Amino acid sequence: MLGYLMRRLLLIIPTLLCILLVNFFIVQAAPGGPVEQAIAKLQGVAGGTIGAGHTETMNAGQSRASRGLDPKLIKEIERQYGFDKPLHERLWLMLKNYAQLDFGNSFFRGAKVTDLILQKMPVSISLGLWATLITYLVSIPLGIRKAVKHGSHFDIWSSTAIIIGYAMPAFLFAMLLVVLFAGGTSLSWFPVRGLVSENFDELSTLGKIADYFWHLVLPVTSLVIGGFATLTILTKNSFLNEVTRQYVVTARAKGLSERRVLYGHVFRNAMLLIVAGIPQAFISVFFAGSLMIEVIFSLDGLGRMSYEAAVSRDYPVVFGSLFIFTLFGLLIKLVGDICYTLVDPRIDFSARNA
Repeated sequence: MLGYLMRRLLLIIPTLLCILLVNFFIVQAAPGGPVEQAIAKLQGVAGGTIGAGHTETMNAGQSRASRGLDPKLIKEIERQYGFDKPLHERLWLMLKNYAQLDFGNSFFRGAKVTDLILQKMPVSISLGLWATLITYLVSIPLGIRKAVKHGSHFDIWSSTAIIIGYAMPAFLFAMLLVVLFAGGTSLSWFPVRGLVSENFDELSTLGKIADYFWHLVLPVTSLVIGGFATLTILTKNSFLNEVTRQYVVTARAKGLSERRVLYGHVFRNAMLLIVAGIPQAFISVFFAGSLMIEVIFSLDGLGRMSYEAAVSRDYPVVFGSLFIFTLFGLLIKLVGDICYTLVDPRIDFSARNA
C-alpha cells in the first residue's frame, strides 16, 4: 500500500505539468488578453469589445497603435504584465515559480494570488464539505432503507420525491428557497448574503457557530438536492445487486439475522461503489457546482473568483486556481483509494502496477 501511495504522489507532478502546459498554450492563443484588457480600460471600451479579428488579422503593434495610444505606454503595459518576454521565457518563469508555490500577483486585484486563494478558500470548502457530508449522511441510510423495502409504498413515494429533486437544477432550487424563506415572501428566516453576519466578531463562540451554520442552510441545501438523488439511487441499486449474491443466501441459511447479513456482509461489498464516488462528489460540488450558488447567495468563493478572473483574463489567478484545483482533486482521489481499504481490507493496491 505504501509503494502504491508513493507512486500516485509522484504521478501528481507530471499530471500537473501537462495540465498547466495545455492550458498555458490555449490561453496564449485566445484573443483579448490582459494587455488588450488594460488598453480597453484606458480607452473606456469594454474588454469584450476587442474583436478577435484585430488580434488575428493584424499584428499586436499595428492593432494597438491604430487605437491612438503612445507606443511607449503600450510597451510599459506589456512589461507590467510580463508580455515583454518571449513565450518560452514566460512559460519557464511560470513553471519555476509554481514549483515554489509562488503564483505571482493578480493583474487587476492588486494582491498575491496565494492570498486571494486563501481568502476565498473557506467559502468554497464550507460549501463543498458540508454539502458532501450531508448528502452521504442522508443518502446512504435512505438508499439502504429503499433497498430493504423495495417495491413498498415507502420506496414508491420516496422515489417520486427523489426524481423531482434530481430534475430540479441546483440554481433554480436555490432561487426557490430565496423566494420562500429569505424575504421573497412574508418569511425571512435565513440570510441571502455572505457566509457570516456583519457583527460576527462581536458574537460569542456559540453565537459565531450558530451564525455560520445559519448562513449555510440555504446554499448547502441547494447543493445537496441534486447529489442527494443520484447517490440514493446508486446506494439502493448497489445493495439490491448484492442481496441476490450466493454469499447472502448462504449467510441467511446459516441462521444469521437480517441485520447481521445486511451490515456484516452486504454493506462492505455494496459500499465499495459508493466510496469510489466520494472524491468525485466532493470535487464536483467544490469546483463546479458552487459557482451559481456563490453568485445567488453573494458568497465570495473560489468558483466566483476563478470565473471573474477568466472573463477579465487575469492569468495569474486563472493558473493559480487551476493549479490548486488540480492538486486538490488528485489528492482527494487518492484519499478515495485509501477509503477503499478501510471499507474492505481485502483490497491490496500494492499488487497494482499503477
